[in-house]
Amino acid sequence: MLHFSRWKTISIWLVVFLAVIVSAPNLLPQSTLASLPNWLPKQQLTLGLDLQGGSHILLQIDRNDLISDRLEGTRDDIRTALRDARVFYTGLSSTGHNVQVRIRDAEQIDAAKAALASLTQPVSSGMFGTGSVVELTMAEPEPGLLRFTLTDEGINYRVGTAVNQSVEVVNRRVNELGTTEPIIQRQGNDRILVQVPGLDDPQRLKDILGQTAKLTFQMVDQSMPVEEAIQGRPPSGTTVMYSNDEPPVPYIIENRVIVSGENLVDAQATFDQRTSEPVVSFRFDNQGATRFGQATQQNVGRLFAIILDNHVISAPRINEPILGGSGQISGSFTVQSANDLAVLLRAGALPADLTIIEERTVGPSLGQDSIEAGTFATGIAAALVFAFMVLAYGKLGVLASIGLAANLVMMIAILTTLGATLTLPGIAGIALTLGMAVDSNVIIFERVREERAQGRSLIQSLDSGFRRALAAVVDANLTTLIAAVILFYMGTGPIRGFAVTLAIGIVTTVFTAFTLTRWLIAAWLKRSRPTEFPSGLVHYLPLDPKVNLMRWRNLAFAFSAAVSLFIAVMFFVAPMNLGIDFRGGSMIEVQAKDGTADAGDVRARLNALDIGEVQVQEFGNAELMIRVEGQAEGGDTAEQSVVDKVHGALDADYEFRRVEVVGPTVSSELAWSGTIGVIASMIAMLLYIWVRFEWQFGVGAIISTVHDVIFMIGLYVVFGLEFNLASIAAILTVVGYSINDTVVIYDRVRENLRRYKKMPIVDLINMSLSQTLSRTFMTGLTTLFALTVLYLWGGEVISDFMLAILIGIIVGTYSSLFTAGPLLILFKLRPEMFGSEEDDKAVAKAKTAGAKA
Repeated sequence: MLHFSRWKTISIWLVVFLAVIVSAPNLLPQSTLASLPNWLPKQQLTLGLDLQGGSHILLQIDRNDLISDRLEGTRDDIRTALRDARVFYTGLSSTGHNVQVRIRDAEQIDAAKAALASLTQPVSSGMFGTGSVVELTMAEPEPGLLRFTLTDEGINYRVGTAVNQSVEVVNRRVNELGTTEPIIQRQGNDRILVQVPGLDDPQRLKDILGQTAKLTFQMVDQSMPVEEAIQGRPPSGTTVMYSNDEPPVPYIIENRVIVSGENLVDAQATFDQRTSEPVVSFRFDNQGATRFGQATQQNVGRLFAIILDNHVISAPRINEPILGGSGQISGSFTVQSANDLAVLLRAGALPADLTIIEERTVGPSLGQDSIEAGTFATGIAAALVFAFMVLAYGKLGVLASIGLAANLVMMIAILTTLGATLTLPGIAGIALTLGMAVDSNVIIFERVREERAQGRSLIQSLDSGFRRALAAVVDANLTTLIAAVILFYMGTGPIRGFAVTLAIGIVTTVFTAFTLTRWLIAAWLKRSRPTEFPSGLVHYLPLDPKVNLMRWRNLAFAFSAAVSLFIAVMFFVAPMNLGIDFRGGSMIEVQAKDGTADAGDVRARLNALDIGEVQVQEFGNAELMIRVEGQAEGGDTAEQSVVDKVHGALDADYEFRRVEVVGPTVSSELAWSGTIGVIASMIAMLLYIWVRFEWQFGVGAIISTVHDVIFMIGLYVVFGLEFNLASIAAILTVVGYSINDTVVIYDRVRENLRRYKKMPIVDLINMSLSQTLSRTFMTGLTTLFALTVLYLWGGEVISDFMLAILIGIIVGTYSSLFTAGPLLILFKLRPEMFGSEEDDKAVAKAKTAGAKA
């Protein structure tokens, strides 16, 4: 395995070279990138909002709003069709999903059905008009009573069409704000995901997205005092609407729309030449200009209202006909509000209301702090890992460190090329990958030491070490890769980010361990021609320490059972401190502008707002963490109103560094998808280990993994740590590390079962644990180095996250040694289940001979 042809050598270094070129832009400032030749890669790694700041908003289209609009449109269509056909009717009304009308004259029923037949005709759906959908069905429950019912497929068609239209409108609105690389995409059947990195004013984005922006020009009815209309007697065909003034001014508005926003071709924020106040100038298309001109000619001296989303912006008097097709909207605007209205009008109106059901906003200052802290801590962690490898394995450690560095570069290059987003859980995936990459090298080098101790030459030992370690490394990494793939398909945002990073890291780890590192060792052997294994710390570590770990198995079982029972009791006595991801609500991080944060004062201010239970916790440098319980009765809209109230109460004295809002709709989905993702990944790992080894190994690995999950949950229950989506990612990190550790041990057990047919199973498992103990110790220690650095200097955003993983790695190592291995005894594992090494070699030779024949 140490021979490399020329084309393999060129291929390996070409891959590494390309990875360096692709990842290099991440180290350069934008100004330098702009000056580089166009043929060089310039794309940089996309950082998640939790690392660089910005806004993540999940919008849901109002299904009921669409249904109401469709029913209203159906009533208008029925009214128009029957009038044109001169059919007399009564009782035109709508309830639920139905619209019904009664035909007065029985002799006109057939004529009415013919006039209304077009309402039940299929409409084309899908791309290029393929397929059709019936939106309305007509029935006659009694003679003369015609009932039209909205179909489910018709409603879904309307929702899908509205979502597609909304994506286009939202895209235009966000792009008008001048943001860089926003992500606007459809999610599911009725949702739109909006992610805007590096946004300085998240509230403005919410204001822009939260308005339907339905603009109409309608006449004001002045036939009676508005006070009488408010008391419930408005003229027929009118509605009372209010202005946005303080206090609001009521107007009687005629329902007839003169011109709508659909006729606008342009809208710009300008200044009134007479008053110098900000206004919005607009221009109609030809049809709109004609309608507007006719209306102003016929209504000189009357008031006409400019209405946006059922609120009167202004109601000027028509002093003379306006025939030019343009005008301006005034209404106590600021420069920004005039700009925002112009943006809304240019982008067009939404087909239905959009409700914010999830919001995650990180302020630019906190995002920059996270980037700097994360970069510093990752660099220190990598340096420590490299230093440890060098100290442990001498020259081989140097070569392995080069491979590890290439591994990180390749990960960054692939993430950059794919346009993947690196988030907080993604950093955990990198940390786990670093540990697994170190583990792969340690497995190989420990195998080499064993082969050398048996009297083989160094070259033979290295060649055999790589070959014999291949199965253990592939099994361990492939098991974790299966879990990552399932988590990607079943998880949501942060968990999917973790899965992507982990999957990429697994691929690059196997590549660097068995190609690049192996090539470096082969080149070193060829140049230096060493005769002994390089000295390092491992020189002082025994290959087989003869530690009787199985002696403590019953004590370990009792300890694990007692702790698990204690955690189960605590789970029901003291429920988990669920974060807003799983129970809904708002979490807001603020920092005092004057450097002094008063938790008591903030708590008093917020309690006066009557927004439910409020928790205020002081931490860091003049910082407060505010948690507001979910607004169960008000739904998703009420969650946003809570944030607005908190802003109003604290904006003057505090900077808002992070805002997370999760409505009841999303919280239940996140809890379900997170749980299912963990369970599905564990089942997949069980099946793979079962097929690859035996069922006893699969069950043992899963029980050991469940043990780790219980202990991790206990960490959150006993210490009251907040359990959120990041906690799911932390558990998955520990599960990945633990299952990797367990598979390596099981691989050695399987190998020894083939080699020592008559050895008692207890002694055989104990020997296997002892043989892999130095590898377990060194891998665990290296991973703990990296995690400790990230915990201490990685910044406040990931500190709790890393602490959970840090403790979890210790738990995972414990379970691999004292749970996974000893469990095999309980399952009556027997050497007869496995063939001997000679049998395996004979099978391999037979396959080779058959292939040659």
